Order: sequence, then structure tokens, then C-alpha cells
Amino acid sequence: MNMHAPSRQPVVRKLRCAVYTRKSSEEGLDQEFNSLDAQREACEAYVVSQRAEGWVLVPDRYDDGGVSGATLERPALKRLLRDVEAGLVDVVVCYKIDRLSRSLSDFSKLVDLFDRQQVTFCSTTQSFSTTTSMGRLTLNILLSFAQFEREVIGERIRDKFAASRRKGMWMGGTVSLGYRVVNRKLVIHEAEAATVRMIFQRFLKTGSGMQLSRALNAEGVTSRSGKPFDKGMLYKILSNRIYVGEAVHKGTAYPGEHSPIIPRELWDKVRSIIAENPRKRAAASRRQTPALLKGLLFAPNGSAMSPTHTRRKGKLYRYYVTQTVVKLGPHTCPIRRIAAAEIETVVIDQLRAMLASPEMIVRTWMATREMETDAQAPRTSAISQSTANRPRCEIPAAATDIAESEVREALMRLDPLWDDLFPSEQARIVELLVERVDVGLDGASIKLRAEGLSRLSGELRKVPAATGKAA
Repeated sequence: MNMHAPSRQPVVRKLRCAVYTRKSSEEGLDQEFNSLDAQREACEAYVVSQRAEGWVLVPDRYDDGGVSGATLERPALKRLLRDVEAGLVDVVVCYKIDRLSRSLSDFSKLVDLFDRQQVTFCSTTQSFSTTTSMGRLTLNILLSFAQFEREVIGERIRDKFAASRRKGMWMGGTVSLGYRVVNRKLVIHEAEAATVRMIFQRFLKTGSGMQLSRALNAEGVTSRSGKPFDKGMLYKILSNRIYVGEAVHKGTAYPGEHSPIIPRELWDKVRSIIAENPRKRAAASRRQTPALLKGLLFAPNGSAMSPTHTRRKGKLYRYYVTQTVVKLGPHTCPIRRIAAAEIETVVIDQLRAMLASPEMIVRTWMATREMETDAQAPRTSAISQSTANRPRCEIPAAATDIAESEVREALMRLDPLWDDLFPSEQARIVELLVERVDVGLDGASIKLRAEGLSRLSGELRKVPAATGKAA
């Protein structure tokens, strides 16, 4: 009886194969069968052909669509490399070598990682082995050509982009507020354009991005995405030359194909304001704020009351708020805030009435005589030295026997002049005359500056009674 030993087949180790695909642009990825599908189909067919060698596909897909091969920061590639380091992959299969990377240095890093993990790289259209010196030389040559091709393509794209920008064409990217894209061209979006015009016009008045952002947020004005405007967003809008019909490339502006939203005159005025020193602009903005009692108003608890404002439905509302209430809460003071127009009217009315009263006229006359006498007294005496140390304002030289009627006539001129003064001049006079205004639950009390009365009297005596204007 012949006994035949059973034949033994060599054991073939299974090699887990991961297919990686990539496409630089997103164009065509929405099609039912796109470039990534074609690459995967070719790679899967190659893996099936190597079934006798033990090759099997892993279930995961590693597809990067719309990602450049010039970087390793690709989601699917990162996931693939994590699986390689975890020992879940034995072979990485690509349609072409440049699908994995177009950078020679990046590919060297990948090959080093594959070698450490004993992972084989395979290109279905380029036959070589990385285990031999000739295979590595072939790999480096292919990678050099892939990198050269990428750099040439990049140069062509940059040149085309620059030429298109010189012609004023829009070349994609984030669409600025006020425009929308129609047939690859920028056209004005009227609703958003109105917001842009409003921002430019209001910045021209305020000169402050911080104040403008606060006002817009109080009014509920938002960007296209619904986010509130902050200072940085506003300055980006105010610096965007697209709004004057220009296309900018690498700092150079060219006439654009699109229509402008902002006239050149308004743009130049806004840019001249922005070009100023920010600290000077902030100071000027604070001076323009219509707050007659800024720094002079105090709440019942002695805390300063600072000016603030808000806008509702396009109307400006001004207030003075108690600082302790802002910092510590409403329980710190019985008066939380007060309408600016209300308290300013009360103070101005009281001030006008006080300046017209006989008692105040006499006090001003006596203070003026005293200060002018001190100004003309010899400085060698002890009395002269002590009065010289007092705070003194510059006033016109006059005789020490100035008549009370002159002071009365000067103060009486203020009342008809007041309504014709600019807000800044009104604020200067109030600051000159008023030392402090204390607000209580039953009214407000005013403390005047004696030296301010004397100075105001001297300034008003220079105003001719017939014209009502400064000589």
C-alpha cells in the first residue's frame, strides 16, 4: 500500500493594504464618479491582482479632496500615518507617487516613517522597489520631477493671477461686504452697500473706530455673518480699496472691473483721519463728544458721573452714569444715571440766571479788580510774592478802577451769544466757570470758580456789543 504524504502549501502572510487618493482642486468632486473614485478603482484592482502575495484591502478609505500635495497637513493623510504608526497597515498603495506628496523633503520623511514601521509603499503606475538602491534612486528622480512640476504649475498660477489682477479682475476668495459674485464678477449688493456707506460716513464724523463699533452694536447692526462689528472689522472695511473700485495685488492697486461703493472724496477724507496718530484721534474724538459736564458732575455718594451714549432707531440718547454703579452695582448710589440733556439744561439755566443776578455781578467785579490789581502790583513786596503764587488767568490789561457797569455789560452779553456758540466752546466756558456740580434727589447745586468769572468777564469785554462777535 503506497502512502503519499500530503502536500503542504507555503503559508502566505496577509499584507493589509491601505489605498490613498488625493486631488488638488475641488472641481468635479461633486460628480458621481470623480477623480478620487478613478484612483481608488485602479489601486483596488492592483491589490486584487496581488492576492496571491497575500494582499488584502483594509476597510478604511483615505481620500483627500481639494488639498495640495505641497503639504503634509491633510486630514486623510494624517489619519493614514496614525494607522501606520499603530501597526494597522502593511502596504500603502497610490495611483502615482505625486498623489502621496509633491515635495522631495516631505516624501523622505514619509519613507523614513514607513521604514521604521516596516511598511511598503507601492505606486500602481510606476514600478520600483524602495528596498533596493536602484529603486530608491528611481524614487528620488520621480519625486524631483514631481516637485519641479508643482513649482512650475505654481509659477504659472501666480503669473496668471497677477496678470488678471492688473486687469482688475476678481480672482476669488472672501467676498467683501457690499458685493456678491455673479458670473465670476463682483456686483454691488445694495443692502450691504448701504451699511458700508453708513460706516464710512459715520467714521468721518466720529473719527473713532471704538466709538463707532459701540454705537453700531447698540443699534443691532451686524456683519453678513450676523457677528457684531468690532474695531478691527471696521478698520478692515475702512482700509479695503475694493470699495473705491480698485483691485489690489501685493500692495499695488489697479483699476477694477467692479463698480465702486464709496466715492473717492469720502475715501480720501477717511484715510486722512486714519493716517493721523491714533492717540491724537482718540483725544480729538473725546473733545468732540457733546458732554458739557464731563469731569464736573458728581452723584450723591460723591462718585463721578461719566458721559455715555447709545442709539435707538437712528436717534442718539446721551446719559451720565455713576461710576460706582458701573463698577460695583446699583446698590451703591440712589441715582444710577441721568439724562444728559436734562441735567445740562438745568445747569445752563442756573448758570445764566446766576450770571445775570446783581450779587454775581458784584462778586465778579470785585474778583476782577482784585486779580488785575495783583497782576499790576510790584513783585518785590511780600504781598506781591504771595499773590503771584495764586492761580491766575491771562486777561487784558485794564485800570484797577474798572467800573461795575463794564462787568455787568460784559456778563449780560453771554446770554444772547450762548445759543450761537459751538458745542466745544460752550463746554470750554462751562469748564471755565463751574468747579463742581453735585446732583441730589431734590436737585443740583453748582460751585463756581472765582478766577473763571474774572477771566470770562475779561474775554466778554473784548466782544463789541453791536456785532456780538469777537473783535
